[in-house]
Amino acid sequence: MIDPWGSSIIDYDKLTEQFGIKPFTDVVDDIPHASKLMTRGIIFGQRDYNKITDALNNNKPFATMTGMMPSGKMHIGHKMVVDQLKWYQEKNADIYVSIADMEAYAARGISKEKSRELALNEYITNYIALGLDVTRDNFHLYLQSENDDVKNLAYIIGKKVTFNQMRSIYGFNNSTNIAHIYTPLLQVADILHPQLKKYGGPKPVIVPVGPDQDPHIRLTRDLASKFNEEYGFIEPSATFHRFMTGLTGEKMSSSKPKSAIYLTDSLKDAVKKVKSAKTGGRESLKEQKELGGMPDKCSIYELLVYHLIDDDKKLEEIRSKCLSGEILCGNCKGCASELITDMFEELDQKREEARKIANTLLK
Repeated sequence: MIDPWGSSIIDYDKLTEQFGIKPFTDVVDDIPHASKLMTRGIIFGQRDYNKITDALNNNKPFATMTGMMPSGKMHIGHKMVVDQLKWYQEKNADIYVSIADMEAYAARGISKEKSRELALNEYITNYIALGLDVTRDNFHLYLQSENDDVKNLAYIIGKKVTFNQMRSIYGFNNSTNIAHIYTPLLQVADILHPQLKKYGGPKPVIVPVGPDQDPHIRLTRDLASKFNEEYGFIEPSATFHRFMTGLTGEKMSSSKPKSAIYLTDSLKDAVKKVKSAKTGGRESLKEQKELGGMPDKCSIYELLVYHLIDDDKKLEEIRSKCLSGEILCGNCKGCASELITDMFEELDQKREEARKIANTLLK
């Protein structure tokens, strides 16, 4: 069982075997101008992505749906979702972003007011600073608590879900509060409502998520098929991206400050975190030169792959020199520090204007 509200490390191989997630390599060659997250294997799995490749290759309408449950500061791992939204926006997808304030209240006791404040000033501000265009007509941002289409659809689809099913999928028990039990139906409605007649009717929808969210995807696909006759719903597609390893070697998490680089960290703090991060280096300089480093176990190399270096040849050169012992961990930390500095200086320049734009939304 996968807990969508937990923070455990994911066994990707077991996940694909147990729950039937298909390899993204099955479809990546069919994608026009695939993104780096796709070609580098950071997006590792998919469900029914052929519907999206068909839309991409034949200029058919489709939508991209994501949600945020604002509960803490936005860290660099969250940037993966923004990068994917930007890529789909470039492909002319309708973009839907749900602020899951009802889920935040039910699962973590966060007030609606706090959710709104965090979403706009922390997340959406950074989304805009990172390059997402929220001024387009086909960009849709909403609070769950204020979207009647989502709330009404969640109520309707609940007719075809039993408590036994919810308990089997999510592990709910007799002590789970009813509001928490209801929140997966809101997520299903978030994902399906872009296919309502009001929003253009049935269309492929892609949901980029981490693998911990697969229970929601499976439930949504099941309910889409059950309501196909009534609404014409097409079962949504999904992609699954790897989680970033934290700077301390565990999963990067907003609740563990030492594990994450927050996008609102001072430049000094961000660079300090990079320089103190766990690497794939050997125990001694002598061993490193003789045996080489271990880039696949290195949080710094991962940072370069996920976010900081676009040039594949440059990455391969760094990897090769690490494996051969030609470069040491200090070299890579120096490189990452320079690139983080460039990123944060650009973000800082854009954030003030981004915040002004963010605060014009949800009026």
